[in-house]
Amino acid sequence: MGHFSSSIARPPTVLTVPGLGNSGPAHWQTLWEQGRLDTHRVDLGMWDTPHRNAWVTKLDQAISSAQAPVILVGHSLGCQAIAWWASLSPQPYGWPVAGALLVAPADVDREGAPAELNTFAPAPRIPLPFPSILVASTDDPWVSIERAHSLAADWGSYFVDAGAQGHLNAASGLGWWPEGQALLDRVIEAAGGPHGEVRAPGDARAILARPHDYTAHEARS
Repeated sequence: MGHFSSSIARPPTVLTVPGLGNSGPAHWQTLWEQGRLDTHRVDLGMWDTPHRNAWVTKLDQAISSAQAPVILVGHSLGCQAIAWWASLSPQPYGWPVAGALLVAPADVDREGAPAELNTFAPAPRIPLPFPSILVASTDDPWVSIERAHSLAADWGSYFVDAGAQGHLNAASGLGWWPEGQALLDRVIEAAGGPHGEVRAPGDARAILARPHDYTAHEARS
């Protein structure tokens, strides 16, 4: 397998990828950015009138500018932007994007989806070239739990059922969301070994599948 760096392994950079309308001050993505030195937001622009190509270009620029392996943390439509980036910007497994946490992905294919989501449809149906966890809620108005599980299967993501917590956003009252932090830590561990090596897909999957705070609800995609 490859290495994160040709010399010294570097800690990963965590890039948050918000959804439609951006993430406000009480959103867990914002709180993570404020509380973690390794975490920064991708300024996708056009937050209220998103376009797939523009968002993918902005995401690609942020990934290319990182001086370390990248862990992506998407929410809602941001998850679809990540999947589209992977589809349109093929990479070797685990580099430069080393892993992703995908939270409450918006269902861009559902009947009656907002017009703002149109350019992201249909959702990509390719395995992501990095280890990932997809976490969804059973009462999310933007995606059914069945559809979220289907997206996880398409993307090769380890699926976690978070129970009834709405859209897993600020309105869900998650605050700092320690369970999400635990999932992020799991992705970071699965992404790279102690010497900067990219873990083999099977080894990464085994780490993602270890029990964690959402054990009672999780399932393999």
